[in-house]
Amino acid sequence: MTLNEVELGREYTIDSVETGGDEEMESFLFSLGCYSGEKITVVDKKRNLVVAIKDARYNIDPELAAAIKVNI
Repeated sequence: MTLNEVELGREYTIDSVETGGDEEMESFLFSLGCYSGEKITVVDKKRNLVVAIKDARYNIDPELAAAIKVNI
C-alpha cells in the first residue's frame, strides 16, 4: 500500500520507494529518511501529507507519497 492509503497516526515500516527511475525524487526522499526499513507516520492529511520520520516532520505532496510503499 502507498502512503496515500494509510491511517492517520499509525506507524508503518517503509517497504520500498518506487520512483519509476526518477533519480532526483529518489535522492530527495532518501535525504528525508525515506528508505526501506525506516518507520514513518502520517500525522495529517489535507491537500498534502505531513509525515513524521525519525525526529522530524515533513510536508510531502501526493505524488511523493505514492512512491512510498509501506507494510501493514
